[in-house]
Amino acid sequence: MSSTPSRLVESRAAQTIWEIFQSGRPLTYILTIEEQRVAMLLRGIAGAKFAPPVPVWTWTLTEGLHRDGAAEPGTQVPRKALDFIVAHDGKGIFHLKDFHEPLRESAETRRRLRDVNETCLDRGKFVVITSPVKYLPEEIERSTMFVELRTPDRIELTQALYEGGAAALDAPTEHQLASALLGLTLEEARYAIRRARSGGASLSSASVPFLLEEKRVLVNRGGVIEYIAEAGSLGEIGGLEGLKTWLLERQELFQMRDTLSEEIVPKGVLLMGIPGCGKSLSVKAIASAFQLPLYRIDMIEIFSGRHGKPEGAFVQACRMMEDMAPAVLWFDEIEMGITSTDSGGEQGRIFAFFLTWMQEKARGLFVAATANRIDLLPAEMIRKGRFDEVFFVDLPAEDERTEIFRIHLHRRGVNTGAFDLGKLKQFTNGWAGSEVEQCVVAAVTKARLAGRDVTEEDLIRIAAKMVPLSRTMSEQINHIRGWAFERAMKASAPAR
Repeated sequence: MSSTPSRLVESRAAQTIWEIFQSGRPLTYILTIEEQRVAMLLRGIAGAKFAPPVPVWTWTLTEGLHRDGAAEPGTQVPRKALDFIVAHDGKGIFHLKDFHEPLRESAETRRRLRDVNETCLDRGKFVVITSPVKYLPEEIERSTMFVELRTPDRIELTQALYEGGAAALDAPTEHQLASALLGLTLEEARYAIRRARSGGASLSSASVPFLLEEKRVLVNRGGVIEYIAEAGSLGEIGGLEGLKTWLLERQELFQMRDTLSEEIVPKGVLLMGIPGCGKSLSVKAIASAFQLPLYRIDMIEIFSGRHGKPEGAFVQACRMMEDMAPAVLWFDEIEMGITSTDSGGEQGRIFAFFLTWMQEKARGLFVAATANRIDLLPAEMIRKGRFDEVFFVDLPAEDERTEIFRIHLHRRGVNTGAFDLGKLKQFTNGWAGSEVEQCVVAAVTKARLAGRDVTEEDLIRIAAKMVPLSRTMSEQINHIRGWAFERAMKASAPAR
């Protein structure tokens, strides 16, 4: 398959720009760091959408206004470049890079751009300003179409695959590779493709891990969104049968999301409950069951101030995640960052945005939120419609604790065939799943130091000495249980 302009102009970004041109607006301001991508889109539109094709001129402060390498003398001066556009005879597209600085510094330039808007109207001349900084003076704000360019969609990323040397790919492989690159800029996608093809390898379904690894590095670099590579599985969770059943039923609905009405496509789930009982592990298992990548938004980083104002950083992270859909998005300890307690402040505005966003977000994004301090969650958060279901994760029952022991022993290579794990029930009443795991870790460590295999007695001796959280913090745990009794579905019970 060859990369052709006609394929490129079918992309979401190209269609947006073309619709602006069709509306007749002479001035467009595109907020983006991807100016080369915009230049490529403009060339594609100029060649495929106009009959006959129209020229594309590019302006930079260092080189002036140029086309095909030939610069117009004197047009490094912004006013002279705008004079050229006004005087240009015939249709054309004029791409002005980083023109926000001349607009900020010069009233004369702002005035001349207003003249450009007037003289180019209905003449097939279009001025496109690209900049990583939004600066629209009041004089031209109402006359200019503002666009915040989103990251490339599958059409542009598929184009990049073939430009990166991919041979003819079947449709499923093409879709799989392009999906793995969603959320990256076009330049970042090209780096990922080069990494996958290092050593002369050809692109195939086996290239996906290389693309995802490059994506992990690039996404984690920002600090706000973390790509979680280690996924679990539902089989690694002891108990929680109600949650497992619910997820397996919604898995099929989520996979059919493009053919279903939006109201029945799964949006997300809120897991609340006692610390150490498997909420985080369950989120990782959701991503594995849905066969989707897992990302976590770090609310501590959002409020750190290192990424600008928290409200802007949070909105940008959510928008970025929509571009990376389909995916599972994890909000860990959501009650610590998204509350309505400060309705007039930053947290209150973030909360208001989150509620609206949950209603309107892309249907390919499944939100999994976890909470420990459930009494901090406002009613608006847990009502039906925000999340599909709210589950309460309680301390595991006796049989669930036995299953958790078996899972952790098996994970560490211990053969439990000769073990009677039922003996541990009387020593582990009120234990959380994390306490079961620590008991196993301590027993394995003790056995390894003694140069022998783990025995039942190792587990029993350690279990008899451990004091569970439910005993030291019984009042808090009883409060959590009482709060959730009529507000959530029990994750361990069969789904209603």
